[in-house]
Amino acid sequence: MEIATACARGEHYQQIAEYFGIAPSTVRTHLTTIYRKLRVSSKIELHKVLEGEKTKSKTSEEQAMLISELALGLEEAISRERAVSEVLSIISRAGGDVQEVISAVLGYTLELCDAQFGILFSYNPKRGFKATYIKEIPLAFQTWLAEHDWFQVSPNTGLGRMVSAADIINIGDVRGEEIYRHGDPLRDATANLGGARSFTAIPMLSKDGLIGAFTIYRQQVRPFDDRSLRLASIFADQSVIAIENARLVSEVRSAKGE
Repeated sequence: MEIATACARGEHYQQIAEYFGIAPSTVRTHLTTIYRKLRVSSKIELHKVLEGEKTKSKTSEEQAMLISELALGLEEAISRERAVSEVLSIISRAGGDVQEVISAVLGYTLELCDAQFGILFSYNPKRGFKATYIKEIPLAFQTWLAEHDWFQVSPNTGLGRMVSAADIINIGDVRGEEIYRHGDPLRDATANLGGARSFTAIPMLSKDGLIGAFTIYRQQVRPFDDRSLRLASIFADQSVIAIENARLVSEVRSAKGE
């Protein structure tokens, strides 16, 4: 009842978990049971039931569908938690090996976001972008990026818009925008050499400002949804942590003369 009441008030899983001293996944497990027993499918319905209001009864088919959706949602949430936990564990034991961490981060992101390849771009205001870490990228696109090293981007590209907005840029179809028809070099390489169609760019921010971009790509026209964007944002944040940790480890070793 306490968890149900907190959820109905609009509190997030993490808030509820912290208050009761349990894991967020445990909160989700309880809520799955609560929703099933009370035959509700939203926080609004849950609030009404707790207030004594009657909700419209559901058919057996509707109830079965609800249970299936809740079960799938729970499995996805647990998978995301495990992935984030594993990445944090890798960061803690990597000893400043940023390559190991970023490789793991990109790998988990591609798997959980159902994307084909990913890139971590470093950013320098004067030099532009450089593909510093890559995962599962097509060879032709990889070669193009290596040949260009640091490069500036048009303000109309996904990366250019990300810099201007300092926010996530989510493009449903990279071939459907005007910049592709105008033959922009980066967009042409992304679409024709990488075979990318749907794309998202997430700014990587540290205390010093923008340090890079975390990008993932699908080779079908299948835009990334809010769940995928939230997950990719989490992993982008972990990448920043890894890079900052590597920098600190390097500074400590230099101070010790290693």
